[in-house]
Amino acid sequence: MPRPKKCRKVEFFPEYTYFKPIGKSIEDLEEIILNLEELEAMRLKDIENLNQEQCARKMHVSRQTFQNIIDSARQKVAIALTSGKAINITGGIYCCKKCRVKCMECDYEYDFDISNASKCPKCGSSKIYCYKKDQICNRISE
Repeated sequence: MPRPKKCRKVEFFPEYTYFKPIGKSIEDLEEIILNLEELEAMRLKDIENLNQEQCARKMHVSRQTFQNIIDSARQKVAIALTSGKAINITGGIYCCKKCRVKCMECDYEYDFDISNASKCPKCGSSKIYCYKKDQICNRISE
């Protein structure tokens, strides 16, 4: 059994999350899912111009994991652009620096900071719901 994937830190959430080629109707489009951590990897490397080690540190992953994430992101974008497919930015395995969360076990609400443990301070459960993106932090997989 493979070990569970670690939460990847994401600092940027795009305002626009769906891109499609002009001239194609939604019904005729195939769609590529670009995860939020893949977009974050491209943003850090290609826009912020950070080196691989800096990017990995910012995302709280190893350099090899960062390389795997950015390789996947770039391949997906290249396929979408060359094949006329839509890009849907959603899902992934990520946490943001701070978000308002609710424990799904005891209903306790608090501010979650990625630098703290990802467990409820009241009951210790790791099932926490993030209001920022309507997802469960550290357990997201769409």
